Amino acid sequence: MKTLKDILYKVQIEAVTGDTTIAIRELVFDSRQVQLNDVFVAIRGYEVDGHSYIDAAIKLGAIAVVCEEIPENIVNGITYVQVDNGSSALAIMASNYYDNPSENLKLIGVTGTNGKTTIATLLYQLFKKAGYKVGLLSTVKILVDDTEYKATHTTPDSLTINRYLQMMNHEGVEYCFMEVSSHGIHQKRTAGLTFQGGIFTNLSHDHLDYHDTFAEYRDVKKKFFDELPKEAFCLVNIDDKNGLVMMQNTKAKKYTYALKTYADYRAQILENRLAGLLLKINDNEVWAKLIGSFNAYNLLSIYATAELLGLEEIEILRLISELESVSGRFEYFITKNKITAIVDYAHTPDALKNVLETINNIRTGNEQLITVVGCGGDRDVTKRPKMGNIASTLSTKAIFTSDNPRSEDPMAIIDAIEKGVEPQNYKKTLSITDRKQAIKTACQMANENDIILIAGKGHETYQEVNGKRTDFDDYKIAKEILDNLNE
Repeated sequence: MKTLKDILYKVQIEAVTGDTTIAIRELVFDSRQVQLNDVFVAIRGYEVDGHSYIDAAIKLGAIAVVCEEIPENIVNGITYVQVDNGSSALAIMASNYYDNPSENLKLIGVTGTNGKTTIATLLYQLFKKAGYKVGLLSTVKILVDDTEYKATHTTPDSLTINRYLQMMNHEGVEYCFMEVSSHGIHQKRTAGLTFQGGIFTNLSHDHLDYHDTFAEYRDVKKKFFDELPKEAFCLVNIDDKNGLVMMQNTKAKKYTYALKTYADYRAQILENRLAGLLLKINDNEVWAKLIGSFNAYNLLSIYATAELLGLEEIEILRLISELESVSGRFEYFITKNKITAIVDYAHTPDALKNVLETINNIRTGNEQLITVVGCGGDRDVTKRPKMGNIASTLSTKAIFTSDNPRSEDPMAIIDAIEKGVEPQNYKKTLSITDRKQAIKTACQMANENDIILIAGKGHETYQEVNGKRTDFDDYKIAKEILDNLNE
């Protein structure tokens, strides 16, 4: 058992009412999960204010409350701790409660709009192949060395992060690679963690439903690098103009990577085929199974990170050549009659453009490129017409459909996508609300050697409509439909 005083170490405290030497059972921020002798931390969330549930938490057995505003009517025998920011306090307390597990391994954070999952997952793969015990905290999955757990958020809450990191400590994990989202940074979920390095991939249009402006989105990402310790490294893509912004105020050691600009780590694409990439990295050639210029950036950042963490250059190149593509990231299969179906998570304008340009660079031009794409409901509405414009411009045929409509009318989302289509591309588009039917239509339209891109959901195996999730796997559905059509 820990005392409240123990887990408040390094928390910015403004006032205390009661005894902080009390022994506490657990740290909780969801009042419904409170049990006897727990500490309840009241968080001012995006939709819900935890301060409204302080009384409920006490009735369930909370012995202490950490909050930004002490209630007018305090309960005898309960300790109240007033802090400046509840989210930050929770993160620091979580680290203390779980014995500061991030200090006992090398934790590397990956942030940016696109590429986070691929880079974090491939770094996990590479270091596993190199013989290390490794952890992964990603959108797709959480791995404690060889044991897999289901992921629910790009960046989990701070209690979940520290709980998994402590599990990694117990398993002897030496390296952990973690996706760091703008939501996670803004909500202080990574406060209290000790990072050995931070990687910046790129910045483009996304999450403007949450962040008011692109500048705010950029500055939240920058904050992650501002807070890196001087012992850490900061690795940024300087082909993206925001790369230099990320480095401006960091205390960490600064390193750069690029395909087009002079940088500490440079790569050149020698061959780009559906079978893979031939890259020249810092004067060494390496063949990789991944495809496209965006993956050239991903592989270069992986090479740089591995070297900064002490692996030998020749070993890194050998391991890169063995890496397998990540689930839902340019994942493809080819049917008996040579139709290529590609499933990709591309759900931002920039990611969709990158994937379509990659396919167009590879294909001969004699085959059709049929794109199935939608946009999520209750999310950034400003990107919808941009997605429609990109899909209709860069495809032979674009089918607009549902993604995860959530609480929105799917047709209203599709209407917003259609607004981005330029007049000369109207005849190239088709709108089908039912996603399975849209995929089936694309498969029926495809002839020998044609390419189908199913974009937006990638690794997700569900579709969310009006708060209900049902099984839905783009890859499995496309495979089943095309196999049946080929019989």
